Amino acid sequence: MSESQEIEVASSPEFVKELLPSAQRTALLYHLSYLCLAKFPKLERVLRERAVETQLLFGSSEALLLKCAATSKNLVSTLLPALKVAVEKDKSILAIKSLEKARVWISEIVDKVGQMVDRYEKHNRSVASCTSDVILEKSETEKKKAQTTREIEAQEKAVRDLEDQLKNNNEKIGQIEAKISEKNQELYNHVKESSSKSNGLSILSALVPFVGPIVKSISDAKTGPEAAAKTQVLSSELTQLSIEKSSLMGKEWSIQVRMTDMQLKLASMKIENGSIPDPVHLNDVQKCLSRIQNILIQLQKFWESVGVMLEALKDETFANEDFIEEIELKQTFLDSITSAQGHWKTFGECCLNAKSIFSLQTKDAYKFLETSPSALTPEQWKKEYETVIEDLNKISPDPFNPKAPAPIAPIAPAPIAP
Repeated sequence: MSESQEIEVASSPEFVKELLPSAQRTALLYHLSYLCLAKFPKLERVLRERAVETQLLFGSSEALLLKCAATSKNLVSTLLPALKVAVEKDKSILAIKSLEKARVWISEIVDKVGQMVDRYEKHNRSVASCTSDVILEKSETEKKKAQTTREIEAQEKAVRDLEDQLKNNNEKIGQIEAKISEKNQELYNHVKESSSKSNGLSILSALVPFVGPIVKSISDAKTGPEAAAKTQVLSSELTQLSIEKSSLMGKEWSIQVRMTDMQLKLASMKIENGSIPDPVHLNDVQKCLSRIQNILIQLQKFWESVGVMLEALKDETFANEDFIEEIELKQTFLDSITSAQGHWKTFGECCLNAKSIFSLQTKDAYKFLETSPSALTPEQWKKEYETVIEDLNKISPDPFNPKAPAPIAPIAPAPIAP
C-alpha cells in the first residue's frame, strides 16, 4: 500500500455496537421528558412530534446498517472469491474489475452515511428548538409562581453537585481517550512498519482494515523478537488504558442515572408546585443523538478508508501481472484473502446486530407516546417513572463489557395530580 496515503483504521470491527446504549437511552429520556410535561398539553404535543421524528430517523438508520451488512456480505461472497480466482489464474484484469465494482458499492455507502449524518444534525436542531419552547413556556409560568421552597433549592444543589462530579469524570475520560488515541497511532505506525517487512503481513493489512488481526499476526509470525515484544508492550498499554476508560464510563453512567433520578424528583416537586421543570432530559436526548451521529461519522470514515485500501490494492498489487507469479507469494495472498473473509463476516454480523437495535427502537420503545401523561393517575405516573428508572439502570455504558453499573434505588417522587 502507498506509504503517502493516510488512512484511518478501526481498532475493532465491533465499533458499531456503541450505538446500543445511546439508542436505548434516547427513548427512555424522551419518556422521562414526556412524564415531566404532564399538565402542559402544548408542550406534550411538541415533544411527541420530536420523538416521532427520532423514531423515523432510527428507521432510516436501520436501513443504512442493513446496507452496510449487505455490502460486507458481498465482499465476502463476491469480491474476495474473485480475487482468489484472479490470483490463482494470474488474471489481474479480473481483479481490477472486481475492485472497481467494490469501489462503486463503497462510494454509495459513504454518500448515504453522509446524508444520514446531515439528517441527525438537522434533527438535533429540531430537538434543541423543542427545548427552547419548554424554556420559554417555563419562563412565562415562573412569573406567576412564588420563590421556590427550601426543599427544591436543596434538591437543585444536589443536582449541581452531581453535575460537577460528572464534569470532572468526563474530563478524566477525555484525558484517557487522548492517551488511547496517541497509543493507537503509535501501535498503527509500528504495525505498518512491521507489516511492510513481511509479504504475508503486508497483504493482510491491505485486505483487513482492523489493527487487531495484524497485531495477532505479528505476534504469531516470526517477525523477530524485538518487533513482537514491542507489539506486546503497546497492546498491553492499550488494554490497560481501555480498562481505565471502561471504569470511568461505568462511573459516568452511575452518576448520570443518579442525576436523572434526582432531576426527575426535582421535576415532580416543581410540577407539584405548578412550575414547568427544566428540560434537562431533552438536553440528554441531544447528547445521545450526537453520540449516534459521531458513530455514524466513524462509520463513514471507516468505509472511506476501505475504499482507499482497495484502490491501493488495485493500483499497486495488480498493476503488474508478474507480481503474483511466484508460487510462495501467491499462496500467501490466498491465505490473506481467506483470513480477510472471516474478519469481514464478523463486521457484517456487527452491522446486523446494530440494525436490530434500531429495529427494536422503532417498534417498541416509543409506545409510551400512545398515552398522554396528563391522563395518568398519581399512582400510574409513579409506577411508570419507577419503571423507566429501572430500565435506565439496566443499560450498560460499555457495549464490550456487559456488566452494568450497580443499580440506583429510585427516590420516590412526589405524586403528580392529573
